[in-house]
Amino acid sequence: MAIDTSDILLTGRVAVVTGGGEGIGRGVAEGLAAFGASVAIWESNVETCTSTAEAIGALGIVADVRDSEQVDAALARTATELGTPSILVNNAGGVFNSPLLDTTENGWDALYRSNLRHVLLCTQRVARRLVAAGLPGSVINVTSIEGARAAPGYAAYAAAKAGVINYTKTAALELAPHHIRVNALAPDLTLTEGLVALSGGRMQQDAVTPGIPMNRAGHVDEMAGAAVFLASDMSSYITGQTIHVDGGTHAASGWYHNPQTGDYQLGPG
Repeated sequence: MAIDTSDILLTGRVAVVTGGGEGIGRGVAEGLAAFGASVAIWESNVETCTSTAEAIGALGIVADVRDSEQVDAALARTATELGTPSILVNNAGGVFNSPLLDTTENGWDALYRSNLRHVLLCTQRVARRLVAAGLPGSVINVTSIEGARAAPGYAAYAAAKAGVINYTKTAALELAPHHIRVNALAPDLTLTEGLVALSGGRMQQDAVTPGIPMNRAGHVDEMAGAAVFLASDMSSYITGQTIHVDGGTHAASGWYHNPQTGDYQLGPG
């Protein structure tokens, strides 16, 4: 079967992006809409939900996806106004520094709920509708490079993101008979509004980052491109995979560019 250029298009499909009000989520929502999908943004921040939905012509639904009742309500409204979603991007998440010896039970639970619990809730609810309707689908979970390497000071966050990676594999197997694919995207440093603000404006697209083989941070549009690929029929035989959209960080496994010579060395030195 020859590749057709139309296989990348998402025309006639409904997509849900959680945490789609800003950052990677907004970039992904814009990308899916650009390739023809009708997009619903499920976002807890009223302001960013409204502004982004208006900017890209999406359906904005204020919802906390950590809460099952709000997920059910958001899904019902999405199905009523746009149709049954066949693309789900589980992007919502959060992080804060929490050293192992200082992590409280509440802190652990908060990071689990923000980064892993909602992945089950949203995937389960959307998949149930697809199975009932006999429709195929694509679920895309946003994890992190921290889910595949140690993250001192962020043990709870890293554990949750690692959980997303394993959940992706298991969900892919369980849903494969129903023609629902499940994959994940794992970014490293990605230029978002939050990252730029956190760096005091120092982190820009052309900023040199020796810890990343491509020597720069990623852009939300590069995450969006990978998401569009996984959502489309161009990836029809791909499931259970985690794609590292990270400029080569995962492959590097600790090798760094020497800032003076440009040669690789093991560790920053």
